[in-house]
Amino acid sequence: MSVAKVIEINASSAKGIEDAVQHGLHKAAESINKIKGAWVNEIKVVTADDGSVTEWRVNMKINFVVD
Repeated sequence: MSVAKVIEINASSAKGIEDAVQHGLHKAAESINKIKGAWVNEIKVVTADDGSVTEWRVNMKINFVVD
C-alpha cells in the first residue's frame, strides 16, 4: 500500500508553457522524490505593451509517493 501527497507550485519561463512545466518539475525534484504526475491548473502570460508574450506562467499540482 502507498500514500501520495499533492503540493501546489508556480513556475515560469520565457520560452513557453512546456518549458515552464519542465522547470517547475525539475526544481521540485531537487527536494521531492518519487514524483508521479502533475496537473496544470492555470496558465498565465505576462505581456509587453505591444501585446507580445514575454513570460509564460503555470500553476500546477504535483503528486508524489510518501515514503
